[in-house]
Amino acid sequence: MSTARPHGGPSAARAILFDLDGTLVDSRRDIATAVNRVRGEMGEEPLALAAVSAMVGEGARTLLERALPPQVPAAFEAAFASFLRHYDAVCLDTTTLYPGLEDLLRDAAGRLPLAVLTNKPEGMSRKIVRHLGVADLFAAVVGGDTLPVRKPDPETVRATAEMLGSASREVVLVGDSLVDAATADASGCGLCLVTWGFRPREELASAHADALCDSVAELRSRLGV
Repeated sequence: MSTARPHGGPSAARAILFDLDGTLVDSRRDIATAVNRVRGEMGEEPLALAAVSAMVGEGARTLLERALPPQVPAAFEAAFASFLRHYDAVCLDTTTLYPGLEDLLRDAAGRLPLAVLTNKPEGMSRKIVRHLGVADLFAAVVGGDTLPVRKPDPETVRATAEMLGSASREVVLVGDSLVDAATADASGCGLCLVTWGFRPREELASAHADALCDSVAELRSRLGV
């Protein structure tokens, strides 16, 4: 069931939660490298970058389940452990902040508390934001393994908002997927979707977002930063 969104829209929010992959960072190539290394170990052909990108958004386990042929549980656990090792080794190779977002984050952090809310494992998320020089801008980093649940469960927003001294309906989530849209819908937080990420604009347009942003300048305007 949907919960009422915050009054005043995103610019009236008391804190901002940012998704990571496809929202703040372009990590597609490093994720695809790790996926295809695991596929190679299993004798499978590599997947195209676009195919892997379309699988991202619901956590590392779900990504690998989508990227591999059906596995017996023990074989999958071994493959998952291999994926985590490979990804940890390459996750900084080509991953970058999208242009303009570092300045936006620095300006926003001067006005409001910020957090990362992602389904990527917390340790890797922290490693990436630290490497990119923006870790100090986030009051919290909540990954897919931080809590007993992950997006789109509304508890992810509630718990992260609480870390920032706010309630769910007082924060805005910035994301790039229907998983983020479902998270906002379930929790009642505000929602800005960005179109430079991993999902096509026409897919995002079907969501009930407060704003659909095609540029960092538009996101700035919507957030009031």
